[in-house]
Formats: sequence, C-alpha cells, structure tokens
Amino acid sequence: MRDETELQGILAGATIDPAVLQLRPDYRALLLAVDGIEPGASDAASEAMLVAAEDEARGLLADTNVEDLPHVAAWREAYRAFGAKPQRTRNSLEALVRRAAVSGLPRVNRLTDLYNAISVRLQVPLGGEDLDQYSGPPRLVRAIGTEPFDTTADGEMVVEHPEAGEVIWIDDAGVTCRRWNWRQAQRTQLQDGTRAALFIVDALAPMDDAALAAVGDELEARVRELGGDVRVARRVLGAGMGV
Repeated sequence: MRDETELQGILAGATIDPAVLQLRPDYRALLLAVDGIEPGASDAASEAMLVAAEDEARGLLADTNVEDLPHVAAWREAYRAFGAKPQRTRNSLEALVRRAAVSGLPRVNRLTDLYNAISVRLQVPLGGEDLDQYSGPPRLVRAIGTEPFDTTADGEMVVEHPEAGEVIWIDDAGVTCRRWNWRQAQRTQLQDGTRAALFIVDALAPMDDAALAAVGDELEARVRELGGDVRVARRVLGAGMGV
C-alpha cells in the first residue's frame, strides 16, 4: 500500500495543458489519490447518502430546469467552447442530477455510491478511477484525435478516438475520460475490488475555491471511513495554482 508521500508523488506529475485553460481560465481540478480502501458492496451508509442525494435533486428541480442550475449551466458553456453539443453529450453532473431526480441513482458499490452522492448533493462533476490501472500521471489536454479510448459498444469492447480539440484526461496508455468529464475509459473504471482510487473534482465559476475545498473535505472524510488505514493525498490544479 502506498503511503501519503507516494500518493503525493503521483499527483505531482498531474498537469493541465495551457490550451485547456485558454478555454476556461476559471477551471480548477481537485485531485485526491487514495490507497488502503477496503472494497465493499453498497451498504446502509451508502444507501443513506444516495437517498439524500436523490431528495436533493428532486428539490433542486422542483422549480428549476436542470440546465439552469448554476454549475450545470457553466459546464454546458465549457462543452460548447470545445465544440461539444451539451444537449447530446451531457456533463457528468447534469447526467447524474437528471437520473437522481427521475429514476434514482445506481447502486454500484460503496465507493462509487459515495462519490455519485457527493457529486449530486454538492453540485459538482466528480469522477473516480482505479489508481492501480493508471500508467503514468493524469493529464488534462486537448486531443490530437489519435489517442486510444477503450469503451463498449453493443456489449463488445472497442477502441475509439476523441475528436481533435476535444478536452480529455489521459495517461501514458491513452484516454481515461473523454469530453472533460463525460465518459470514463473501461480500463480505469472503479471495480468491486478497487483498493486505490483517483478522484477528480471539476470546478468552474460560480463554484469558488472555498466550496471546492469543502467538496474535498467531505470526500476525504467519507473515503477514510472505507478502511482502517486509508491514506489520502490532495492537490489542486488551475491557473495560478500550478498546472
């Protein structure tokens, strides 16, 4: 198991390409690297978090359209900035809020459940990936268009490629998430046996730095409940914060 110094070393290599920040200078990414998680199925604690998030989503949409929620609207504009159509490829926050309010959030495992619940309740795109499946550090770039992205189509594994100019997270092996926070690669998805994870929290104005830190605090507190010796490292990337 990695200690905090090793986890911080992984995060030290994370970068955001300046070309991404030209699209949205207000963008910040909060990264948490975690090890020592004890895998487990959905349980009473994760169920309570999901129910609270579903209630929050229904309350938010009682008198507001989902596309008018402030952070959802900001992400729709960010998607348009690199050529994506937000009504067709929804940012992860919008997709989760819609699902939470209508059909309910999925029950996957307690690790996935907690980050989905936090995403909806605190209104922020939040992704979780298996750190042991990474090859090199995470980097946020604009795609060339040849980077490999492993996904499924009609139940079969396939390799696709992002569009040129698309904002993507990559490591040395290929794309880990397309369209900023739209869809994760199969290779790095959290599994039932995941013991080490990388969480990425995506923030745009109107979310300020204090609110972003509060998301990190809650996420860290929750993941520390998933094992007796959980190790956590954090880093914020963005303009003026190191990219």
